Amino acid sequence: MEAVAKLNNCPTSPRKMRLVVDLIRGERVEKALSILKFTNKEAAIKVEKLLLSAIKNWEAKNEGARPEESQLFVKTIMVDGGRQLKRLRPAPQGRGYRIRKRSNHVTLIVDSKNTETTQN
Repeated sequence: MEAVAKLNNCPTSPRKMRLVVDLIRGERVEKALSILKFTNKEAAIKVEKLLLSAIKNWEAKNEGARPEESQLFVKTIMVDGGRQLKRLRPAPQGRGYRIRKRSNHVTLIVDSKNTETTQN
């Protein structure tokens, strides 16, 4: 069973968020949490909260199962661009330069490795 957690309209640029997300893609949950805890980026705090939320969603789906025993790992994590706020900054000679304040959407899917899949 897999569990999904989403973070929408996070006010950091997608490029900065992808730097953090690439560190934990495909890792086991325990290792991913420790990586995020010691990463020196602001986006790491938000991704850590999202990962904890995905673990709780997985526990809600699989009552009685423990994440440590079922070997949870980060199956998929992707960052998409969100809305852009367009602002003007004063520039020389009466002009205005456009500032784009970017945001992003993060989707995180957690799955367990020891799932028995029976195909009929």
